[in-house]
Amino acid sequence: MLSAFARAFKTPDLRKKLLFTLGIMVLFRMGAHIPVPGVDFKAVNTCVKQSNSGLFGLVNLFSGGALLQLTIFALGIMPYITASIILQLLTVVIPRLEALKKEGQAGTTKITQYTRYLTIALAILQGTGIVATASNGALFSSCSVGNQVVPDTSVFRIATMVITMTAGTTVIMWLGELITDRGIGNGMSILIFTSIASGFPGNLWSIKKAGKIGGGWFDFFAVLAVGVVVVVLVIFVEQAQRRIPVQYAKRMIGRRAFGGTSTYIPLKVNQAGVIPVIFASSLLYIPALVAQLTNSKAGWAVWVQNNFTKGDHPAYMIAYFVLIVFFAFFYVAISFNPEEVADNMKKYGGFIPGIRAGRPTAEYLNYVLTRITWPGSLYLGLIALIPMIGLVALNASTTIPFGGTSILIIVGVGLETVKQIESQLQQRNYEGFLR
Repeated sequence: MLSAFARAFKTPDLRKKLLFTLGIMVLFRMGAHIPVPGVDFKAVNTCVKQSNSGLFGLVNLFSGGALLQLTIFALGIMPYITASIILQLLTVVIPRLEALKKEGQAGTTKITQYTRYLTIALAILQGTGIVATASNGALFSSCSVGNQVVPDTSVFRIATMVITMTAGTTVIMWLGELITDRGIGNGMSILIFTSIASGFPGNLWSIKKAGKIGGGWFDFFAVLAVGVVVVVLVIFVEQAQRRIPVQYAKRMIGRRAFGGTSTYIPLKVNQAGVIPVIFASSLLYIPALVAQLTNSKAGWAVWVQNNFTKGDHPAYMIAYFVLIVFFAFFYVAISFNPEEVADNMKKYGGFIPGIRAGRPTAEYLNYVLTRITWPGSLYLGLIALIPMIGLVALNASTTIPFGGTSILIIVGVGLETVKQIESQLQQRNYEGFLR
């Protein structure tokens, strides 16, 4: 990987793309530290030091810590991720979106436009919820000055804060598209990578300060060692795939023969990616959010506040694991259609050796996909539980950085970016058969 980056910096046009991408990343991180107008920055800093981000941890993770600091990029890229997932799910349900998806580049452009509109709508809703939560003190419920975070709660001031956060999300979308067009890699993925990676040094140092063995250095290096093992495991599983061989029969058109080639269908062990973890986390935040906003003192609300806020309770871990496994199968079922793949193979004269074309091929693909989804879903659940188990084992008050959603996204984005750099290097250095 390091050699690929070194060779890329020696190539003039790739060096410009890499420097442009790094510049956008720096600009993105600068925006994550500019507070929204109307926020008492001193009170926010005090509350961030006193409270944990258990309830809003997922959004705070994708915003690089900007959410709890109430900056102009507080919502981060989360509205865009949510909008993309919603559009992808609706594509299976709404025939119009399914038809657009099959139209190629023109249909993809239209769906992207719908995603942008939905992102702005979700940003307005989420911004309104965050500002309302901060203004009534519920965002930092355990902080002594939580009610002073937003001193002015007038309609004009609240509207200004919501508009500013929504504009920040729009700027993030624009920055991501700039990276995609003029930089290296997928822009949105690079920005997510930047947000998550920015919290690693602070979390590691917090673990060192909270450690009790050897001045905290034992805990520090133990977490680093676990992190290396987790990264190796994630890379191994993310690269693992089951290749289904496909043979295409020869076809005679005039006096020329076409086809007769051999290829394969790559089925990844983790076909769903990080989506099941995001779904499960979001669903488990709903009970705690309802209990906090309603400020109920009922038995269910007290139980939720005690067991479903920080995530270190066995009931929360079991529910989290089961939901990840469920959503892994659910997402694979809606994203990969064996019947459609079998019909396309039959249309172009393709078949799996030993399997009849048509329905038997679809049943075989469904059987293989189900078998490899089981280890993939269990792997996702175990990786997601690592930071929670670490919190209990180390008795830490901060987040364990190497595990869960963060490491899955960082490794996935890193692998894809390196592949793109290597492919572009290969195109520029390819000499062909003749010299």
